[in-house]
Amino acid sequence: QESSHESNTSTNCSLCGKSFISSSHLKRHRTVHTQEKPYSCARCGQSFSQMCSVQIHQRIHTGEKPFSCPTCGKMFSEAGNLKKHQRVHSGDTYSCYLCGKGFAWIRNLKAHQRKSHPEILVDQETFRSPANLESHLRTHTGERPYGCTVCGKKFSQLWNLKIHGNTHTGERPYQCPLCPERFSDPKAGNLKKHQRVHTGDKPYSCPRCGKRFAWVCNLRTHQQTGAGCGSGPGGENLDQLGQ
Repeated sequence: QESSHESNTSTNCSLCGKSFISSSHLKRHRTVHTQEKPYSCARCGQSFSQMCSVQIHQRIHTGEKPFSCPTCGKMFSEAGNLKKHQRVHSGDTYSCYLCGKGFAWIRNLKAHQRKSHPEILVDQETFRSPANLESHLRTHTGERPYGCTVCGKKFSQLWNLKIHGNTHTGERPYQCPLCPERFSDPKAGNLKKHQRVHTGDKPYSCPRCGKRFAWVCNLRTHQQTGAGCGSGPGGENLDQLGQ
């Protein structure tokens, strides 16, 4: 039972919490965070984080289109493009949340919103599904449909509600990839600040003497005491520096 628990933990990304069916899938996923691109195209040299991306890219050079539409026979180089194309036949649409009008393509929905509803901001962002678009639109409407059953705080995204729940349960499922220290939120500043212990990063500097600090609280203490500056406490507004 203990080994099963360790196996489940090992397939959770310690930076974002996403789960994977195997350690090899997790290893491939980690390149999203590291920005590592170890695989390159032999023809043009373009680099990719995963080998499967190289294989898809190479179809640009070979002209290969292995995916065909079962309705009309049109060929595509990527499965995702075939899936988008099939909306033409299925009638699946992206709906305008302001007027309800439907569009087969996200670009047509955006063009409609710019023309018919210029009072809203339409980002140059692409969405993989109507559900993702609906989630994104909450950034414009301010809608927060997910409420915490413990304290009542509301959130626009279900993921944020789940992370918030850890503050009530005390659960810390996200581990620093470099040590056993654990945190309740993979995106919170605490994990990021903690990692400076390992990286040696010191982003805050004293404007008087140039001495650098990993944490803004240490910079505040340094400036308030004047230690090492030789000219007394600094006058910079540290409240604007953040954490």
